[in-house]
Amino acid sequence: MCRLLQPTNFVLLTKILESMQLSGNTILITGGSSGIGLELSEQLIKRKNKVIVCGRSVPRLKAAKKRLTELEIHSCDISNVDQCEDLLEWVKTNHPELNVLINNAAIVNHIGFLETDYIVDMAEQEIATNFIAPIRLTHLLFPTIQRNSNPAIINITSGLIYVPRVDYPFYNATKAALHSFTQVLRKQTETSGVEIIEAIFPAVNTPWHKGNPPKIAISVNQAVDEMIQGLEKKKPEIRIAKVNLLYKISRLAPGFAFRKLNNLAKR
Repeated sequence: MCRLLQPTNFVLLTKILESMQLSGNTILITGGSSGIGLELSEQLIKRKNKVIVCGRSVPRLKAAKKRLTELEIHSCDISNVDQCEDLLEWVKTNHPELNVLINNAAIVNHIGFLETDYIVDMAEQEIATNFIAPIRLTHLLFPTIQRNSNPAIINITSGLIYVPRVDYPFYNATKAALHSFTQVLRKQTETSGVEIIEAIFPAVNTPWHKGNPPKIAISVNQAVDEMIQGLEKKKPEIRIAKVNLLYKISRLAPGFAFRKLNNLAKR
């Protein structure tokens, strides 16, 4: 016997179906001029989305635009407060229909803690870019995103939130902090209609590794394909490739996971 949907259930079903929509969006990706951000831009443009990328390097932005002519670019150093506020005004003027923010930009210092001069300055820069900037942009852009249909905020983190790499003294911590913030934000905004999603990546062979990716790195195509599949399945946390295995091992045998990951990272 068929039961009619009650009005509240119908609204809920409509929201669920909208949240699975991967076309017709206006999406802002930070750090989208290369690597994961650029591959993600390409795949989302193919799915009939309007994609805007922002980054610090104007030459890289122009190169991305040359590769993807439909891409819109905007220069912005997200670690700078004033430039983030300028970005907000630019979005409100030029793209009030913005409904998705992907906090992808990140930097890393591959260094020894005690052997490095200006180590605190490096830490502050990583924290500003990898953690404070996503918080700031989320807060600034949330009202705009929430007003539009199919709203979502997607934070890009790393499997290193579970097991840190010893040669990344700050990067692990910034991504772990972003992971924690994302969980809290999801709970605090659960009645807002905005999807809060985290994509947790393994090592990926991108220019981010400066020509020296670990042997365990997967291709950027595979990484983004799996992220898209997770979005299609409406997963709030998308653990890509072997990240799910790393998560499970880190819970069962944290010491073993730490040793294993750092031995693999050396190869």
